[in-house]
Amino acid sequence: MTSPTSLPPSPAANPKAAAPASAVDPKIAMGWLHTAKFLTTAPELKHLPRLEVPEIAFVGRSNAGKSTCINTLTQQHRLAFASKTPGRTQSINLFSLGKQGVTDAVLADLPGYGYAAVPKEAKYRWQQVMGNYLQTRDNLMAVVLLCDPRLGLTELDEVLLDVIRPRVVEGLKFLVLLTKSDKLNKTEAAKALSIVKLQAGGGEVKLFSALKRQGVDEVAQHLWNWAHPPEKPVKAPKAVPADEAAGPQT
Repeated sequence: MTSPTSLPPSPAANPKAAAPASAVDPKIAMGWLHTAKFLTTAPELKHLPRLEVPEIAFVGRSNAGKSTCINTLTQQHRLAFASKTPGRTQSINLFSLGKQGVTDAVLADLPGYGYAAVPKEAKYRWQQVMGNYLQTRDNLMAVVLLCDPRLGLTELDEVLLDVIRPRVVEGLKFLVLLTKSDKLNKTEAAKALSIVKLQAGGGEVKLFSALKRQGVDEVAQHLWNWAHPPEKPVKAPKAVPADEAAGPQT
Protein backbone atom coordinates (compact mmCIF):
# COMPACT_ATOMS: atom_id res chain seq x y z
CA MET A 1 0.00 0.00 0.00
CA THR A 2 1.16 3.52 -0.68
CA SER A 3 2.05 5.86 2.14
CA PRO A 4 -0.92 7.39 3.98
CA THR A 5 -2.46 10.42 2.36
CA SER A 6 -2.68 13.36 4.72
CA LEU A 7 -5.47 15.86 4.30
CA PRO A 8 -5.20 19.31 5.86
CA PRO A 9 -7.45 20.11 8.80
CA SER A 10 -10.99 20.82 7.71
CA PRO A 11 -14.32 21.58 9.37
CA ALA A 12 -15.05 17.85 9.20
CA ALA A 13 -11.86 17.03 11.08
CA ASN A 14 -13.30 18.40 14.29
CA PRO A 15 -16.35 16.49 15.54
CA LYS A 16 -17.62 19.57 17.33
CA ALA A 17 -17.44 21.56 14.10
CA ALA A 18 -19.08 18.80 12.05
CA ALA A 19 -21.82 18.19 14.60
CA PRO A 20 -22.81 21.39 16.42
CA ALA A 21 -23.98 21.24 20.02
CA SER A 22 -27.51 21.87 18.76
CA ALA A 23 -27.42 18.71 16.62
CA VAL A 24 -30.79 17.83 15.12
CA ASP A 25 -32.79 14.97 16.62
CA PRO A 26 -31.94 11.75 14.73
CA LYS A 27 -35.64 11.15 14.09
CA ILE A 28 -35.91 14.48 12.28
CA ALA A 29 -32.77 13.78 10.25
CA MET A 30 -33.96 10.28 9.31
CA GLY A 31 -37.42 11.58 8.43
CA TRP A 32 -35.81 14.17 6.16
CA LEU A 33 -33.67 11.54 4.43
CA HIS A 34 -36.76 9.38 3.92
CA THR A 35 -38.10 12.06 1.56
CA ALA A 36 -35.39 11.18 -0.99
CA LYS A 37 -36.69 10.85 -4.54
CA PHE A 38 -34.95 10.10 -7.82
CA LEU A 39 -34.18 13.36 -9.59
CA THR A 40 -32.09 12.53 -12.66
CA THR A 41 -29.23 10.48 -14.03
CA ALA A 42 -26.33 11.87 -16.03
CA PRO A 43 -23.72 9.93 -18.01
CA GLU A 44 -21.69 13.14 -18.39
CA LEU A 45 -21.30 16.35 -16.40
CA LYS A 46 -22.98 18.45 -19.08
CA HIS A 47 -26.19 16.53 -18.44
CA LEU A 48 -26.31 17.45 -14.74
CA PRO A 49 -28.78 20.22 -13.90
CA ARG A 50 -27.40 23.37 -12.34
CA LEU A 51 -28.67 23.49 -8.78
CA GLU A 52 -28.47 26.03 -5.99
CA VAL A 53 -29.18 23.66 -3.09
CA PRO A 54 -26.37 21.83 -1.22
CA GLU A 55 -25.19 18.60 -2.84
CA ILE A 56 -23.65 15.68 -0.92
CA ALA A 57 -21.75 13.09 -2.98
CA PHE A 58 -21.30 9.42 -2.06
CA VAL A 59 -18.19 7.85 -3.56
CA GLY A 60 -16.27 4.62 -3.15
CA ARG A 61 -14.87 1.50 -4.73
CA SER A 62 -17.20 -1.07 -6.25
CA ASN A 63 -18.48 -3.44 -3.56
CA ALA A 64 -17.84 -0.90 -0.78
CA GLY A 65 -21.54 -0.94 0.08
CA LYS A 66 -22.43 2.49 -1.30
CA SER A 67 -25.91 1.61 -2.56
CA THR A 68 -26.72 -0.24 0.66
CA CYS A 69 -25.60 2.76 2.69
CA ILE A 70 -27.78 5.20 0.74
CA ASN A 71 -30.78 2.87 0.87
CA THR A 72 -30.33 2.40 4.63
CA LEU A 73 -30.07 6.13 5.32
CA THR A 74 -33.14 6.91 3.20
CA GLN A 75 -35.05 3.83 4.46
CA GLN A 76 -35.81 2.83 0.89
CA HIS A 77 -34.91 -0.60 -0.44
CA ARG A 78 -34.14 0.28 -4.06
CA LEU A 79 -33.54 4.01 -4.24
CA ALA A 80 -29.87 3.51 -5.09
CA PHE A 81 -29.61 0.63 -7.52
CA ALA A 82 -26.91 -1.94 -6.84
CA SER A 83 -25.89 -3.48 -10.16
CA LYS A 84 -25.38 -7.23 -10.24
CA THR A 85 -22.21 -6.51 -12.21
CA PRO A 86 -19.98 -4.18 -10.15
CA GLY A 87 -18.57 -1.26 -12.07
CA ARG A 88 -21.18 -1.38 -14.82
CA THR A 89 -23.21 1.54 -13.50
CA GLN A 90 -21.58 4.53 -15.18
CA SER A 91 -23.84 7.47 -14.45
CA ILE A 92 -24.14 10.05 -11.71
CA ASN A 93 -27.54 9.64 -10.06
CA LEU A 94 -29.11 12.53 -8.18
CA PHE A 95 -31.78 12.23 -5.48
CA SER A 96 -33.71 15.23 -4.17
CA LEU A 97 -34.40 15.76 -0.48
CA GLY A 98 -37.01 17.97 1.11
CA LYS A 99 -40.44 17.95 2.67
CA GLN A 100 -43.68 19.27 1.18
CA GLY A 101 -42.25 19.13 -2.33
CA VAL A 102 -39.54 21.70 -1.63
CA THR A 103 -36.02 20.46 -2.44
CA ASP A 104 -33.49 21.71 0.09
CA ALA A 105 -30.60 19.34 -0.70
CA VAL A 106 -29.47 16.67 -3.16
CA LEU A 107 -27.64 13.37 -2.75
CA ALA A 108 -25.30 12.38 -5.59
CA ASP A 109 -24.50 8.70 -6.08
CA LEU A 110 -21.29 8.44 -8.08
CA PRO A 111 -20.31 5.23 -9.90
CA GLY A 112 -18.16 2.77 -8.01
CA TYR A 113 -14.56 2.59 -9.16
CA GLY A 114 -11.77 0.04 -9.18
CA TYR A 115 -13.59 -2.99 -10.57
CA ALA A 116 -11.03 -5.03 -12.55
CA ALA A 117 -13.42 -6.28 -15.26
CA VAL A 118 -14.26 -2.78 -16.52
CA PRO A 119 -12.37 -1.92 -19.74
CA LYS A 120 -9.46 0.50 -19.32
CA GLU A 121 -11.10 3.05 -21.62
CA ALA A 122 -14.21 3.14 -19.44
CA LYS A 123 -12.12 3.42 -16.28
CA TYR A 124 -10.15 6.34 -17.68
CA ARG A 125 -13.26 8.13 -18.87
CA TRP A 126 -14.89 7.83 -15.47
CA GLN A 127 -11.77 8.94 -13.66
CA GLN A 128 -11.98 12.13 -15.69
CA VAL A 129 -15.72 12.58 -15.17
CA MET A 130 -15.51 12.01 -11.41
CA GLY A 131 -12.44 14.20 -11.07
CA ASN A 132 -14.12 17.04 -12.93
CA TYR A 133 -17.29 16.63 -10.90
CA LEU A 134 -15.47 16.72 -7.56
CA GLN A 135 -13.36 19.69 -8.61
CA THR A 136 -15.93 21.85 -10.39
CA ARG A 137 -19.45 21.09 -9.11
CA ASP A 138 -20.36 24.49 -7.64
CA ASN A 139 -23.00 23.37 -5.13
CA LEU A 140 -21.03 20.36 -3.85
CA MET A 141 -20.94 20.79 -0.08
CA ALA A 142 -19.73 17.42 1.20
CA VAL A 143 -18.19 14.11 0.16
CA VAL A 144 -18.86 10.79 1.88
CA LEU A 145 -16.22 8.20 1.00
CA LEU A 146 -17.20 4.60 1.67
CA CYS A 147 -14.48 2.10 2.41
CA ASP A 148 -14.33 -1.59 3.30
CA PRO A 149 -12.42 -1.59 6.62
CA ARG A 150 -10.86 -4.95 5.76
CA LEU A 151 -9.06 -3.27 2.86
CA GLY A 152 -8.55 0.22 4.25
CA LEU A 153 -8.07 3.19 1.94
CA THR A 154 -6.65 1.88 -1.31
CA GLU A 155 -4.50 3.67 -3.85
CA LEU A 156 -7.58 4.74 -5.80
CA ASP A 157 -9.16 6.14 -2.63
CA GLU A 158 -6.00 8.12 -1.98
CA VAL A 159 -6.12 9.52 -5.51
CA LEU A 160 -9.64 10.72 -4.77
CA LEU A 161 -8.41 12.39 -1.57
CA ASP A 162 -5.77 14.23 -3.58
CA VAL A 163 -8.44 15.43 -6.01
CA ILE A 164 -10.64 16.97 -3.32
CA ARG A 165 -7.77 18.30 -1.17
CA PRO A 166 -8.02 21.91 -2.48
CA ARG A 167 -11.77 22.00 -1.82
CA VAL A 168 -11.35 20.56 1.67
CA VAL A 169 -9.02 23.47 2.39
CA GLU A 170 -11.80 25.79 1.21
CA GLY A 171 -14.34 24.16 3.55
CA LEU A 172 -15.70 21.10 1.74
CA LYS A 173 -17.05 18.67 4.35
CA PHE A 174 -15.52 15.21 4.27
CA LEU A 175 -16.44 11.95 5.96
CA VAL A 176 -15.08 8.41 5.62
CA LEU A 177 -17.49 5.58 6.43
CA LEU A 178 -16.04 2.16 7.20
CA THR A 179 -18.90 0.04 5.91
CA LYS A 180 -19.63 -3.58 6.75
CA SER A 181 -18.19 -2.99 10.23
CA ASP A 182 -20.35 -5.86 11.53
CA LYS A 183 -17.82 -8.22 9.93
CA LEU A 184 -15.15 -7.04 12.40
CA ASN A 185 -14.75 -7.75 16.10
CA LYS A 186 -14.14 -4.86 18.49
CA THR A 187 -10.36 -5.13 18.30
CA GLU A 188 -10.33 -5.27 14.50
CA ALA A 189 -12.79 -2.37 14.27
CA ALA A 190 -10.71 -0.18 16.60
CA LYS A 191 -7.56 -0.96 14.61
CA ALA A 192 -9.21 -0.22 11.26
CA LEU A 193 -10.62 3.04 12.61
CA SER A 194 -7.21 4.13 13.88
CA ILE A 195 -5.43 3.32 10.61
CA VAL A 196 -7.95 5.06 8.36
CA LYS A 197 -7.95 8.15 10.60
CA LEU A 198 -4.22 8.42 9.95
CA GLN A 199 -4.73 7.90 6.22
CA ALA A 200 -7.46 10.55 6.14
CA GLY A 201 -5.23 13.10 7.82
CA GLY A 202 -7.30 13.30 10.99
CA GLY A 203 -10.55 13.74 9.11
CA GLU A 204 -13.86 12.44 10.39
CA VAL A 205 -14.05 8.62 10.18
CA LYS A 206 -16.93 6.47 11.41
CA LEU A 207 -17.83 2.81 11.56
CA PHE A 208 -21.02 1.99 9.66
CA SER A 209 -23.12 -1.15 9.46
CA ALA A 210 -26.41 -1.32 7.62
CA LEU A 211 -27.07 -4.74 9.14
CA LYS A 212 -26.63 -3.63 12.77
CA ARG A 213 -27.52 0.02 12.07
CA GLN A 214 -24.23 1.14 13.56
CA GLY A 215 -23.56 4.81 12.84
CA VAL A 216 -26.81 5.33 10.94
CA ASP A 217 -28.26 8.02 13.21
CA GLU A 218 -24.92 9.86 13.47
CA VAL A 219 -24.45 9.96 9.71
CA ALA A 220 -28.02 11.18 9.25
CA GLN A 221 -27.30 14.02 11.67
CA HIS A 222 -24.14 14.94 9.77
CA LEU A 223 -26.01 15.09 6.46
CA TRP A 224 -28.77 17.22 7.96
CA ASN A 225 -26.33 19.63 9.59
CA TRP A 226 -24.32 19.97 6.38
CA ALA A 227 -27.44 20.74 4.35
CA HIS A 228 -28.89 23.09 6.99
CA PRO A 229 -26.00 25.18 8.32
CA PRO A 230 -26.97 27.63 11.04
CA GLU A 231 -27.57 31.11 9.77
CA LYS A 232 -24.95 33.62 10.74
CA PRO A 233 -26.39 36.21 13.11
CA VAL A 234 -26.74 39.66 11.61
CA LYS A 235 -24.60 42.13 13.49
CA ALA A 236 -26.44 45.16 14.83
CA PRO A 237 -25.14 48.47 13.52
CA LYS A 238 -22.60 50.09 15.78
CA ALA A 239 -24.14 52.74 17.98
CA VAL A 240 -22.96 56.27 17.23
CA PRO A 241 -22.92 58.91 19.99
CA ALA A 242 -25.57 61.56 19.48
CA ASP A 243 -23.03 64.37 19.24
CA GLU A 244 -21.15 62.53 16.45
CA ALA A 245 -24.32 61.67 14.62
CA ALA A 246 -25.28 65.35 14.57
CA GLY A 247 -22.09 66.23 12.71
CA PRO A 248 -19.55 68.94 13.47
CA GLN A 249 -20.75 72.02 15.32
CA THR A 250 -20.43 75.33 13.49
